[in-house]
Amino acid sequence: MRKSGTSDTWKAAIGVLAWIISVAGPVEAALPKVVVADANTTHHLNLYVAKELGIFEKHGLDVVIESVADNAAARDLVVSGGADVFWSCPTVAIAAIANGAPIRSIAQVKRPCTSVLLVEPNSPIRTFADLKGREIAGISPTCEAVISLAVKALDAGGSFDLQRLAGGPAIAALASRSVDGAILEEPHVSIAELQGYKVLFPDVSAGIPCRTINASDRVLANSAEDLKRFVQAIDEANAVILANPVADNIVDIAARYTGAPKEAIVHGNDRLKFTIILDTKGLKLLGDELLKLGNIKENPGNKLFAEAFRGITW
Repeated sequence: MRKSGTSDTWKAAIGVLAWIISVAGPVEAALPKVVVADANTTHHLNLYVAKELGIFEKHGLDVVIESVADNAAARDLVVSGGADVFWSCPTVAIAAIANGAPIRSIAQVKRPCTSVLLVEPNSPIRTFADLKGREIAGISPTCEAVISLAVKALDAGGSFDLQRLAGGPAIAALASRSVDGAILEEPHVSIAELQGYKVLFPDVSAGIPCRTINASDRVLANSAEDLKRFVQAIDEANAVILANPVADNIVDIAARYTGAPKEAIVHGNDRLKFTIILDTKGLKLLGDELLKLGNIKENPGNKLFAEAFRGITW
């Protein structure tokens, strides 16, 4: 009895499919995706190195970096569900968590804080008391270096007026003498130093933990294992950077992502001591400083840290 045309058609289709699989191989499953909201800076160099050197893929992850204007925008994108993870000054995360934001810190980025006050070589500012009434540029009132200097100034009997300016505009304000000093982070510290400005009070923020990696509660609840591999990849990138912070490929990656001059990157890259281990004591002390300045109503304490990373990064 003759087979139906339908049966013949199915057999032909199956044969074609088998041939395609034999030639192309099986279709690979997509890697888990992690979206990082990022305000580009050399402080986040471990993120860029892990991305550019294929370290994330090695750990089975597809990491997408979404560039944003600043730390606050990075935080907001994660809180709104548009991204999963963000790097920021720890005070940005502490204040957000204190105010009920559904995020937690999962790892440190680096320590200590390398943000410092820069002034003209002949500046009349020589002591903390000299800060009283001065116009000082800084990225945010919750920047840990701004907080440290504000507390020192208050203890010395006065306070300065903060002009909220990012690194480039802050250096321009210094040049125009519309501010008396600028609190800068790398690479802008190095840019300003290479232009002849000098650092004051370099030890004020030296004990403060700088930058944390923060993740949404949603991702921690649903994909904690992916985030653990993510942090492992960052740790591997840290080792690459610390082995030679001014290696040509490292400097090239930093320049490509941040737009900073290579000479400034070379000048300051060895100051960035990357890690993944959360400085829980230091971060909780930062919470106390925010509380003292009235920026938060309660120090979140251990609520700052993701429970899934207990024993791993804290």
